[in-house]
Amino acid sequence: MLAAAGRGLRGARLSSWLPQAAPSRGSHWQTSLLTVRASLPARAQPKKKKKVDVKKEQAQKDRMKKKIRKLEKAAPEMIPIEDFITPLKYSDSNRVRSLPPLSFEETERRVLLMKKWCLFKQNQDKAEKAAIQALVEAQQEALKELRLESEELYQAAIRRDEGLFPFERDGPDYTPPLPGYDPPEGKCVDITKVYTQ
Repeated sequence: MLAAAGRGLRGARLSSWLPQAAPSRGSHWQTSLLTVRASLPARAQPKKKKKVDVKKEQAQKDRMKKKIRKLEKAAPEMIPIEDFITPLKYSDSNRVRSLPPLSFEETERRVLLMKKWCLFKQNQDKAEKAAIQALVEAQQEALKELRLESEELYQAAIRRDEGLFPFERDGPDYTPPLPGYDPPEGKCVDITKVYTQ
């Protein structure tokens, strides 16, 4: 009995580094360290290998090679860009839109309106040029005074401003927009041709 107890202690010392639960006597799944451990049998079925038909595989490879040779022989077909080609029916010189004739009063009103518009734009241009001229003169005077004070500040002031451009400006339209005008939405018929290679 003492020998059995000594063996139990020795076994406990040998397996002290293994994580174990409380020792249970006579368990069917705990094995001794001295015996060979075996894993549970695998339950999966082995996969059946597909039977490879050599003739079928070779025929498929030959078909692929034939397709590749055919594609290499034929030059790639270019898709035409029809947006850049103007159809001949639109380039006909006889195709001119006919406008209804204007009455004498409407013609005179438009001429007078155009004269008033030209005078307004001329005065606006003169005022703009005068303002620019005054600003340039004031700037030149300020630069002269700055150069007398400090050459370094003057050089920093005349350096080009890279963030000034791009400059965008919208000019006047032919007619001013009508207040409260709601433009109609037109129908769009998509006639784009689809090309497949």
